[in-house]
Amino acid sequence: MLKSARKQEKDPEGRMPLGDHLRELRNRLVRAVLAIVVVTIVAAFFYKDIIEFFTNPILSSVGCKSTLSELAQQRSGTCARIVLNGLLTPFTLALKVSLMAGVIFASPVWLYQLWAFVAPGLHQHEKKYAYAFVGTGVPLFLGGGFFAYKTLPTMAKVLLDFSPADLDNQLPLDDLLDLIVRMVLVFGLSFELPLLLVMLNLTGVLSGKRMLGWWRGMIMGITVFAAVATPSTDPLTMLALAGPIWVLYFVATAFSLMNDSRRRRREAEGPADDEASDLDLTPEDIGEVEAISASRALPEQASTDRVNGYDDVT
Repeated sequence: MLKSARKQEKDPEGRMPLGDHLRELRNRLVRAVLAIVVVTIVAAFFYKDIIEFFTNPILSSVGCKSTLSELAQQRSGTCARIVLNGLLTPFTLALKVSLMAGVIFASPVWLYQLWAFVAPGLHQHEKKYAYAFVGTGVPLFLGGGFFAYKTLPTMAKVLLDFSPADLDNQLPLDDLLDLIVRMVLVFGLSFELPLLLVMLNLTGVLSGKRMLGWWRGMIMGITVFAAVATPSTDPLTMLALAGPIWVLYFVATAFSLMNDSRRRRREAEGPADDEASDLDLTPEDIGEVEAISASRALPEQASTDRVNGYDDVT
């Protein structure tokens, strides 16, 4: 049985020796890995369904109404064929898809283990901010992944329209899944930009006024990023990525402006009852040294000349 080291502690502040911290980290890592392994094994029985979930919208967008298993037994000249190259490719692809599903679906477990290891070292207000960032960051990432999933069929249709007539398109399945995962990650992480800006504002690094002054450059930068991140040339896919980020950027700017205004009002009111006031730690001149008399502990100090209250013995 893996027992948490924190259950054995008696320090009310949660302080632990380094050895207990390492054992705590080991136990939580083992739990997280076990959860990923269990979910990966379960997902291995459904990996074909997972693949079809991602590939069927793309196939439908290019004129293929059949599933992958049906396309394996027939030829369609109007749509692309998704193929596998190599003898070991089906096995490695099954492992890759199962592991990816295991990491995603086991994320509540390993995220909780990470949080349980870090949380005891945080103050109460830091825990509040952490809950807010996690509660906001996860929906933003899922929203970006959803946009990627919905725009991939349109992107695939535009790209395949460049194919010459009477040619059969063969798409390696492993490359296609890599593209899908990359697009989901790019969309998901790009939706985290407003959260990063808000975090910088809360820590006092970036002001809302400065963010508002950057709006022209940010719109241009987001547009260029969306054009580079989306491999298709159609403006619809680019706008599907750039548009929501524009909106989220201005939402983050509005929040930062309100937070700056609230911070100025709080500073004008002075510190609260449970906050320490600011101290002036500027060094000051202490003035002239005053001579004081001191009892002589040594016999030889009796006849010693004193200079500024000190003798040559001491």
